[in-house]
Amino acid sequence: MRKIAIAAAVLLVSACSSPAPGTAKGEINVFAAASLNKTFTQLGKDFEAAHGGTSVKFNFAGSSALAQQINNGAPADVFASAAPANMKQVEDKGHVSGKAVNFVTNTLRIAVPKGNPKNIHTLADVVKPDVKLALCAEQVPCGAAAKTVFGAAKLTPKPVTLEQDVSATRTKLELGEVDAALIYRTDVQADADKLDGIDFPEMQSAVNDYPIAVLSGAKNAELARAWVDYVRGEHGKELLAKAGFTVV
Repeated sequence: MRKIAIAAAVLLVSACSSPAPGTAKGEINVFAAASLNKTFTQLGKDFEAAHGGTSVKFNFAGSSALAQQINNGAPADVFASAAPANMKQVEDKGHVSGKAVNFVTNTLRIAVPKGNPKNIHTLADVVKPDVKLALCAEQVPCGAAAKTVFGAAKLTPKPVTLEQDVSATRTKLELGEVDAALIYRTDVQADADKLDGIDFPEMQSAVNDYPIAVLSGAKNAELARAWVDYVRGEHGKELLAKAGFTVV
């Protein structure tokens, strides 16, 4: 009888500590790289529809800014970064629960207005004196990637503006304030009616891995884990691939 009682107690503890999948309710805050905005927003709507009683709130920005916010105590349940370096900043402060995992990759493209009015075809073309160039600031992943590709090409860019995330960089081009920008393939694809994207050999020297993790300070860890699983599941993979990411 004693063995049966112990076994029953173990089962009861296990049941309390590991709720059944799909039972998580409530709200989570997802901090995500700006380049994930469109895809994650759609995934959030789909997740809420599939999981009644849930709400996914997003904070989209440059990964370096998000890492700093998390390390300064901002309430976040999940962090999806556009580079491992920014995730490591959060890990080093003990804010990651378990282990971050890479879920997609992304690469840069030269983006120009539709029709390519400046006749830009190579990375060397964007450093010409008559070309106004927009780049991300070096501390954010798209800026670090740009630095790498220009280094690989042995070129020195002279951007007229350095933006704090890829969305702001793209906006400068959309508004006609610059002639070209280095932004992610996914951002060019998202704005295909306004922008053309140009491949260049050096882009393969800077492939950005995107890690995602549940945070140790998550107020709703179960729902946060369910969200990460959803992003990495079949529907998440399908939407991310359609957006131009390479799923890993």
